Amino acid sequence: MEYVTIVVMLALLQYMYFGILVGRARSAAQIDAPAVTGDENFERHFRAHQNTLEQLIIFVPATLACGQFVDGIYVALVGLVFIVGRQMYFNRYVNEPTKRGPGMLMTAVANLALIFLAMISAAVALFSSIA
Repeated sequence: MEYVTIVVMLALLQYMYFGILVGRARSAAQIDAPAVTGDENFERHFRAHQNTLEQLIIFVPATLACGQFVDGIYVALVGLVFIVGRQMYFNRYVNEPTKRGPGMLMTAVANLALIFLAMISAAVALFSSIA
């Protein structure tokens, strides 16, 4: 579970870093909270950060559940795909939003893999214990 924990913490650190970038963009645009509109660059940062939160809600529990049943190194590798995909997504969304697709695809594939691996592995463990 150590690898799984490390990769989840890396994803959370990445999210915090994205938050710092949002704060910098807010400051540069001189947009006072609670406003979230008024400067396209800030809005891109803000939206990329929010989308990352939306994906973390899936990633964290799916990763931890998967880590209960699947070898942690494999779970961590899928988690690293998620982290790389999020970085690509964030960078591209901020710089050229129409090119964010590959990062989003990597994120979605990683999340789906974790969900299905956890679900199938849990079902196998359940039926093995019953039989």
